[in-house]
Amino acid sequence: MKFSEQWLREWVNPDINTEELVSQITMAGLEVDGVELVAGEFVGVVVGEVLSTEKHPDADKLSVCQVSAGDETFQVVCGAPNVRAGLKVPFATIGAVLPGNFKIKKAKLRGVESQGMLCAEAELGMSDASDGLMELPVDAPTGQDFREYMNLNDRMIEVDLTPNRSDCLSIAGLAREVGVLNKILVDKPKINAVVPTIKDTFPINVDAPACCPRYIGRVIKDINVNAESPLWMQEKLRRSGLRSIDPVVDVTNYILLEFGQPMHAFDLDKLSGSINVRMANDNEKITLLDGQEVELRSNTLVIADEAQALAIAGVMGGEYSAVSENTTNIFLECAFFEPISIAGKARSYGLHTDSSHRFERGVDYKLQSKMIERATELLLEIVGGNAGPISENVSTSDLPSRELVELRYARVESLLGLKIDKTEVEEILTRLGLHVDKLTKDGWLIKVPSYRFDISIEADLIEEVGRIYGYNNLPVTQPVGSLALKPCDESITPIADIQNHLVTLGYQEAITYSFVDPELQQKLDPENEGIALANPISADLSVMRTSLWTGLLKALLYNQNRQQDRVRLFETGLRFVKKGDDIDQSPMLAGVVSGSRLPENWTGGRDSVDFFDVKADLESLLSRLGSGFEFKKGSLPALHPGQAAEIVKNGEIVGYLGALHPEIHKSLNLNGSVYLFELCLNQIVKGNVPQCKEFSKFPEVRRDLAIIVNKEVQFNDVRSAIIEKAGDFLIDLNVFDVYQGQGVEPGKKSLAIGVTWQHVERTLNDDEITQTFNDIIDVLKDRFGAILRS
Repeated sequence: MKFSEQWLREWVNPDINTEELVSQITMAGLEVDGVELVAGEFVGVVVGEVLSTEKHPDADKLSVCQVSAGDETFQVVCGAPNVRAGLKVPFATIGAVLPGNFKIKKAKLRGVESQGMLCAEAELGMSDASDGLMELPVDAPTGQDFREYMNLNDRMIEVDLTPNRSDCLSIAGLAREVGVLNKILVDKPKINAVVPTIKDTFPINVDAPACCPRYIGRVIKDINVNAESPLWMQEKLRRSGLRSIDPVVDVTNYILLEFGQPMHAFDLDKLSGSINVRMANDNEKITLLDGQEVELRSNTLVIADEAQALAIAGVMGGEYSAVSENTTNIFLECAFFEPISIAGKARSYGLHTDSSHRFERGVDYKLQSKMIERATELLLEIVGGNAGPISENVSTSDLPSRELVELRYARVESLLGLKIDKTEVEEILTRLGLHVDKLTKDGWLIKVPSYRFDISIEADLIEEVGRIYGYNNLPVTQPVGSLALKPCDESITPIADIQNHLVTLGYQEAITYSFVDPELQQKLDPENEGIALANPISADLSVMRTSLWTGLLKALLYNQNRQQDRVRLFETGLRFVKKGDDIDQSPMLAGVVSGSRLPENWTGGRDSVDFFDVKADLESLLSRLGSGFEFKKGSLPALHPGQAAEIVKNGEIVGYLGALHPEIHKSLNLNGSVYLFELCLNQIVKGNVPQCKEFSKFPEVRRDLAIIVNKEVQFNDVRSAIIEKAGDFLIDLNVFDVYQGQGVEPGKKSLAIGVTWQHVERTLNDDEITQTFNDIIDVLKDRFGAILRS
């Protein structure tokens, strides 16, 4: 909001300069955005009167004027279109200096001497544009210093208010703040009730009382809308960023700036039947004051008559019923609209007005009767006419109700960090208009005034006390808090350790969107339906991912399209799967691998990565996460039927590994083989805490065996059977050769296995090892039909 400092000082005039006033307002929480002069720097300009004009002998567009500066008359050549005899105008005399250090000297224009300059507003730094000379009232004293006459030693102050401080969107609200801060009284203008001189009224109906609890109107007849608004009013409007239009609009704008109450005037002769405040009809249209035609929505509150909508309530009036130069009778309205019913409506139609800015933040709901009296009084002084009685439609039950707010003294002390005398707290609250309704054992019950929509809880009151007491006066203290260490479960591996381990294996971390392409996701995970977004960024990012593979495959394709032929990516993040009415959000670890086994190097080959390379990477990772992990043959729609494995931990599936399904591979147009893995982090991060045990100084005993089994037999099953019979002293078990070919029957394979034992306290003897070894051979024969290979 922009306002004139002089106008504010008419209400409250503390003994401080402009800089101190600005600082004071800012420190009270009403940030000042800027301060500027109301006019440029100039000297030597007086009020001049044009006594006569005649055509310039050598220029059609120039006039030769005789201008009085009070005691002396000067000849001035002027090219302004509105120059005429009898005009009062700013006159820059010889020696005057205008903004930009422009000095006025005697000059000849087309051979005719000119002794000064008649000025427009732009030439005095009072406006950015001008249609001609600045016209002054006929009673302006000729010869008086123009700066003094116009009170131009003034500044325009612009305040950037937060949305909650609608009470300060007016001179009255700002004056109240300055008065409180300086402990001085505010000199409010006296508002007199206007005695009706006619009995005319115009009927008012309110069909939407919840949105418009109070609506007031008054008929004013026989006005002269072509009268001119007084200069003092025009200047106050100009210095607040509004231009003068006509007396009726000027008065309503003046009330808006003075008290923060928007008002509107209709041309009475264009109204039909009665005023009705209602919700708009579907597809109803209105042409607004700015010439824009809009189609109204049914959730928009409008002011209408019996024929049509006349205005968007709280936003802008319509063109049809607007006051024009032919208007003689008006219907003046003043209303309180419930803020939520107005909020966002202007923006939804591409508008933003001073009225909507105030109504959607909250206007004093007890102010309307006084404001229509204030506006009527000003209008009658300027445009004349006769006023009828006030008509009011009010729904008391729909007006805001202000509950008492409790304020505890101990809470004031706790939040502000100091003790403020109780009497001073009461004084601050009272000066702010917050009435102490009742004293309590712990503090006060406070009644909030009708203009403070931002105060509803105790913390709001404490904030008021703090800012008026002065933020700079509050003590500076260091925050104190306990920093007790949280217990850390050593059995859980941090995600960062998992990520770092994969990085050491040559992977790079990717971060992809949680919303993905529904078509690709359906191919990868047809069993789970993706959760559709209500407002997606684009069609190919319209569902939540059920697997991290969707985003990683897109990342792989992106890299391959940019000539990156060796890609190893991993990602940790949530997947989103419907579980009835709930959504399962599980943290996952996933990866994608493609390209050569090793980076290009003169010492290594260019073999492509295969299933077992990726399996080895996962085994390396899982070995850090405890025991109980196994790889078993599995299947998944996204994976190649012959190259897919389940990752099992203690009998429960925790993830999958495999080659991308050929059909999906082809549809994505990927290069080379692609391998994927995905694991549920919650199920793999918890392992066993490593336990220390004594190091044995006795020798190991190793026995090797080679067995022939069906090729479908998995080593994991063989390994489990061996562990079952190997006893407590087994320390190592590994397969060191797998062979199929000459010497081995078709459909069979040879497994060469090394088994190692060691005792902590003694040397193992041959008899006990032989017995255990024979038990192992027997269980392999019984369970798998294994034959010892000779």
